[in-house]
Amino acid sequence: MATPEFITKLRHHIGTEPLWLSGVKVVVLHDNQVLLVRRADNGLWTLPAGIIDPGEEPAHTAVREVREETGIECEVTHLVGVGVTAPTRYPNGDEAQYLDVVFRAQAVDPRRPEVGDEENLEVGYFRLDDYPDLPPLHERALRWALAPRIGGYFGK
Repeated sequence: MATPEFITKLRHHIGTEPLWLSGVKVVVLHDNQVLLVRRADNGLWTLPAGIIDPGEEPAHTAVREVREETGIECEVTHLVGVGVTAPTRYPNGDEAQYLDVVFRAQAVDPRRPEVGDEENLEVGYFRLDDYPDLPPLHERALRWALAPRIGGYFGK
């Protein structure tokens, strides 16, 4: 899905000024593999991720984003941590920063994933000992999910 409608409406009023948004990253595991997507905007491999819609439960966002991006049905099993991203400036000049809610999930329907939206070029499962380089906050989310701790992780 492209930019959510609520953000487009906000941008109409505030232009490119910084927005504080909430998002999720989802570590979906199946058979000692992790589900990754390769983004169309920058070509990087990442975890499935997305913006939480107003009033939407974060865990529901996680399930929705995984389904939209990969066609995989999953069940959230853990809230593994909460962090904050660095400020981001998009090519169109929009600025945002995200509260980053990280979930661990298990694939319920582990069939072959497929690209489900225009945001991604490829999707696939990768062995936990052999996956592509991930951006730092996605690597952190994976590390958190693979070693969950009571109380979760917060920040670094």
